[in-house]
Amino acid sequence: MDKLRSVLNGNDDGGEDGLVTSVTGGGESLCPSLSYQTRIQGFIGCCVIGIIFSIVGVILVFFGNYTGFAVLYTCGTLTAIGSTFFLRGPMSQLQSMFKETRIIATVIMILMLALTLMAGLWWHNKILCLLFCVLQFLAFSWYSISYIPFARDAVKKCFGSCLS
Repeated sequence: MDKLRSVLNGNDDGGEDGLVTSVTGGGESLCPSLSYQTRIQGFIGCCVIGIIFSIVGVILVFFGNYTGFAVLYTCGTLTAIGSTFFLRGPMSQLQSMFKETRIIATVIMILMLALTLMAGLWWHNKILCLLFCVLQFLAFSWYSISYIPFARDAVKKCFGSCLS
Protein backbone atom coordinates (compact mmCIF):
# COMPACT_ATOMS: atom_id res chain seq x y z
CA MET A 1 0.00 0.00 0.00
CA ASP A 2 2.90 2.35 0.74
CA LYS A 3 4.31 1.71 -2.74
CA LEU A 4 0.93 2.60 -4.31
CA ARG A 5 0.67 5.72 -2.16
CA SER A 6 4.17 6.87 -3.10
CA VAL A 7 3.52 6.27 -6.79
CA LEU A 8 0.22 8.16 -6.71
CA ASN A 9 1.91 11.02 -4.84
CA GLY A 10 4.63 11.18 -7.49
CA ASN A 11 7.30 10.30 -4.93
CA ASP A 12 8.45 7.01 -6.40
CA ASP A 13 12.04 6.47 -5.33
CA GLY A 14 13.10 5.04 -8.70
CA GLY A 15 13.67 1.63 -7.19
CA GLU A 16 12.80 -1.67 -8.76
CA ASP A 17 9.74 -1.42 -10.98
CA GLY A 18 6.81 -3.33 -9.60
CA LEU A 19 3.32 -3.99 -10.93
CA VAL A 20 1.94 -0.74 -9.52
CA THR A 21 4.72 1.31 -11.09
CA SER A 22 4.27 -0.33 -14.47
CA VAL A 23 0.49 0.12 -14.36
CA THR A 24 0.59 3.77 -13.30
CA GLY A 25 3.43 4.74 -15.59
CA GLY A 26 5.89 5.49 -12.79
CA GLY A 27 4.02 8.49 -11.43
CA GLU A 28 5.56 11.10 -13.76
CA SER A 29 2.29 12.36 -15.19
CA LEU A 30 0.18 12.25 -12.05
CA CYS A 31 -1.39 15.32 -10.52
CA PRO A 32 1.26 16.19 -7.93
CA SER A 33 -0.87 18.97 -6.45
CA LEU A 34 -3.46 16.45 -5.23
CA SER A 35 -2.77 14.23 -2.26
CA TYR A 36 -3.21 10.47 -2.39
CA GLN A 37 -6.36 10.72 -0.29
CA THR A 38 -7.83 13.47 -2.50
CA ARG A 39 -7.20 11.43 -5.65
CA ILE A 40 -8.86 8.35 -4.16
CA GLN A 41 -11.83 10.45 -3.03
CA GLY A 42 -12.12 12.02 -6.50
CA PHE A 43 -11.96 8.60 -8.13
CA ILE A 44 -14.63 7.13 -5.84
CA GLY A 45 -16.81 10.24 -6.14
CA CYS A 46 -16.75 10.17 -9.94
CA CYS A 47 -17.46 6.44 -9.98
CA VAL A 48 -20.46 6.91 -7.69
CA ILE A 49 -21.78 9.81 -9.80
CA GLY A 50 -21.33 7.71 -12.95
CA ILE A 51 -23.22 4.81 -11.41
CA ILE A 52 -26.04 7.13 -10.31
CA PHE A 53 -26.29 8.60 -13.83
CA SER A 54 -26.48 5.11 -15.28
CA ILE A 55 -29.10 3.90 -12.80
CA VAL A 56 -31.29 6.97 -13.33
CA GLY A 57 -30.91 6.46 -17.07
CA VAL A 58 -32.09 2.86 -16.78
CA ILE A 59 -35.06 4.00 -14.67
CA LEU A 60 -36.03 6.39 -17.48
CA VAL A 61 -36.42 3.40 -19.82
CA PHE A 62 -39.35 2.22 -17.72
CA PHE A 63 -41.01 5.60 -18.30
CA GLY A 64 -40.37 5.41 -22.06
CA ASN A 65 -37.82 8.24 -22.06
CA TYR A 66 -35.18 6.71 -24.32
CA THR A 67 -33.55 10.05 -25.08
CA GLY A 68 -32.93 10.72 -21.39
CA PHE A 69 -31.78 7.14 -21.00
CA ALA A 70 -29.23 7.45 -23.79
CA VAL A 71 -27.86 10.73 -22.46
CA LEU A 72 -27.68 9.72 -18.80
CA TYR A 73 -26.29 6.25 -19.43
CA THR A 74 -23.60 7.65 -21.73
CA CYS A 75 -22.78 10.42 -19.23
CA GLY A 76 -22.48 7.74 -16.57
CA THR A 77 -19.98 5.80 -18.66
CA LEU A 78 -17.99 8.94 -19.47
CA THR A 79 -17.93 9.94 -15.79
CA ALA A 80 -16.69 6.47 -14.84
CA ILE A 81 -13.92 6.76 -17.42
CA GLY A 82 -13.13 10.26 -16.19
CA SER A 83 -12.74 8.99 -12.64
CA THR A 84 -9.49 7.32 -13.65
CA PHE A 85 -8.05 10.75 -14.43
CA PHE A 86 -7.75 11.27 -10.67
CA LEU A 87 -5.58 8.19 -10.30
CA ARG A 88 -3.19 8.64 -13.19
CA GLY A 89 -3.67 12.16 -14.45
CA PRO A 90 -5.58 13.08 -17.62
CA MET A 91 -2.74 12.93 -20.14
CA SER A 92 -1.29 9.71 -18.80
CA GLN A 93 -4.72 8.06 -18.86
CA LEU A 94 -5.46 9.27 -22.39
CA GLN A 95 -2.09 7.97 -23.59
CA SER A 96 -2.82 4.65 -21.92
CA MET A 97 -6.25 4.44 -23.55
CA PHE A 98 -4.70 4.61 -27.00
CA LYS A 99 -1.82 2.18 -26.46
CA GLU A 100 -1.58 -0.66 -28.94
CA THR A 101 -2.97 -3.19 -26.45
CA ARG A 102 -6.28 -1.38 -25.96
CA ILE A 103 -6.79 0.97 -28.90
CA ILE A 104 -9.37 -1.31 -30.52
CA ALA A 105 -11.35 -1.56 -27.27
CA THR A 106 -11.14 2.22 -26.82
CA VAL A 107 -12.30 2.99 -30.35
CA ILE A 108 -15.19 0.52 -30.16
CA MET A 109 -16.23 1.94 -26.79
CA ILE A 110 -16.18 5.52 -28.13
CA LEU A 111 -18.13 4.39 -31.21
CA MET A 112 -20.78 2.75 -29.02
CA LEU A 113 -21.02 5.89 -26.88
CA ALA A 114 -21.63 7.97 -30.01
CA LEU A 115 -24.10 5.48 -31.51
CA THR A 116 -26.08 5.30 -28.26
CA LEU A 117 -26.41 9.08 -28.26
CA MET A 118 -27.35 9.20 -31.94
CA ALA A 119 -30.00 6.51 -31.52
CA GLY A 120 -31.53 8.34 -28.58
CA LEU A 121 -31.17 11.97 -29.65
CA TRP A 122 -31.47 12.05 -33.44
CA TRP A 123 -32.91 8.77 -34.66
CA HIS A 124 -35.35 8.27 -31.74
CA ASN A 125 -35.10 4.52 -32.29
CA LYS A 126 -35.78 2.66 -29.04
CA ILE A 127 -34.49 -0.71 -30.22
CA LEU A 128 -31.20 0.71 -31.53
CA CYS A 129 -30.82 2.80 -28.39
CA LEU A 130 -31.09 -0.29 -26.18
CA LEU A 131 -28.89 -2.37 -28.49
CA PHE A 132 -26.14 0.25 -28.56
CA CYS A 133 -26.40 0.64 -24.79
CA VAL A 134 -25.83 -3.08 -24.30
CA LEU A 135 -22.92 -2.95 -26.74
CA GLN A 136 -21.62 0.14 -24.91
CA PHE A 137 -21.69 -1.80 -21.63
CA LEU A 138 -19.86 -4.76 -23.18
CA ALA A 139 -17.28 -2.49 -24.83
CA PHE A 140 -16.71 -0.62 -21.56
CA SER A 141 -16.32 -3.92 -19.70
CA TRP A 142 -13.80 -5.22 -22.25
CA TYR A 143 -11.92 -1.92 -22.12
CA SER A 144 -11.90 -1.97 -18.31
CA ILE A 145 -10.51 -5.48 -18.00
CA SER A 146 -7.67 -4.53 -20.34
CA TYR A 147 -6.09 -2.85 -17.32
CA ILE A 148 -6.05 -6.09 -15.32
CA PRO A 149 -3.10 -8.29 -16.26
CA PHE A 150 -4.19 -11.50 -18.03
CA ALA A 151 -7.91 -10.75 -17.47
CA ARG A 152 -8.73 -10.74 -21.19
CA ASP A 153 -7.08 -14.13 -21.63
CA ALA A 154 -9.05 -15.49 -18.67
CA VAL A 155 -12.34 -14.19 -20.10
CA LYS A 156 -11.54 -15.64 -23.53
CA LYS A 157 -10.73 -19.03 -21.99
CA CYS A 158 -13.89 -18.94 -19.90
CA PHE A 159 -16.12 -18.21 -22.88
CA GLY A 160 -14.19 -20.71 -25.00
CA SER A 161 -14.78 -23.47 -22.49
CA CYS A 162 -18.46 -22.51 -22.10
CA LEU A 163 -19.01 -22.63 -25.87
CA SER A 164 -17.22 -25.92 -26.43
